[in-house]
Amino acid sequence: MSAVGDDVRPAGTDWVKAPERSNMLALRVICALALWCGRPLTRLILHPITLYFLLFSPTQRRHVRRYLARAIGPRAGWRDGYRLLHNFASIVLDRVYFLRGRMGLFDVQVQGGEAVEAEVRAGRGAFLVGAHIGSFEALSACRQQAEAPVDLRLAMLMYPDNARRINAVLEAISLPEYRPHVIALGRPAAMLELRDWLDSGRMAGMLGDRTLAIGEDDGAQRGNRVQIDFLGQPAWFNDGPFRLAALLRRPAVFMAGLYLGGNRYQVVFEPLADFSAPAAATAPAPGGADAPAPRRARGLDPAERERRIREALETYVRRLEDLCRAHPHNWFNFHDFWLEDSPRG
Repeated sequence: MSAVGDDVRPAGTDWVKAPERSNMLALRVICALALWCGRPLTRLILHPITLYFLLFSPTQRRHVRRYLARAIGPRAGWRDGYRLLHNFASIVLDRVYFLRGRMGLFDVQVQGGEAVEAEVRAGRGAFLVGAHIGSFEALSACRQQAEAPVDLRLAMLMYPDNARRINAVLEAISLPEYRPHVIALGRPAAMLELRDWLDSGRMAGMLGDRTLAIGEDDGAQRGNRVQIDFLGQPAWFNDGPFRLAALLRRPAVFMAGLYLGGNRYQVVFEPLADFSAPAAATAPAPGGADAPAPRRARGLDPAERERRIREALETYVRRLEDLCRAHPHNWFNFHDFWLEDSPRG
């Protein structure tokens, strides 16, 4: 089942204005504890933090319970909720170490990274589409695991309010050489900045599992809200990331940094769609990452572009759904995703 709507946010999805419980002082304290006490000792405080949020965040607890019932089934219980929240607290703590370049603390396996490296080496850059699953910062480990020197610096595409918050957080806890570049969407210069960043052979990523429109402040390319079955019930997704990839004529690659417990992560890259090539060249070329890249298309027929954008979004949703079922304690979208608390018109 799928349907298309306009890009007006429905009630219950105005997550960007939701107040945050954290503040800069708390972040600095956690960062200091992490660096002074070490990861094993600091992880001990994650249990009381997890228990606090499990007991005193009823709205988020309700959304977690609904999600887990869909991802795991009727057997999902409070232990699953506790595990999901503890995983989230773990990746927040590990964010400090990733952003301080402490990669030796972790066992990170990378799957599918060769294709991304090939795009970067060829000077085309890599446009990544992720979700609120696992750790975004775990992608930084790819810089250490590249077979040969390659610039795998990452830019994060975010909306202005989030960009201001994340910049403050990054300033508080990261070393400059490990700090992702932030491109704030909604500004006339954002698309030019993104294009130049990719043309310099770097990676840029954004999250695709919330329903804000691309360029809603500057009248630029907007995204449609599309209703697609997700974990057994229709949910709204935005095709803006794929419209952006089509506008810039770039391949879109799925990304996720799954937390596997302890100090283990698995970074996954998978091709979603290649908007740089004509329709006949969308399949991967034989010969793997060393094969010549397809020639860029001069332009797509509008109907064909719309079909490929929809196909890319549906492929993204199916891949996200597969990961949520395989790793149910990794999705950290603590909002009314299926709009069950929203007023019915």
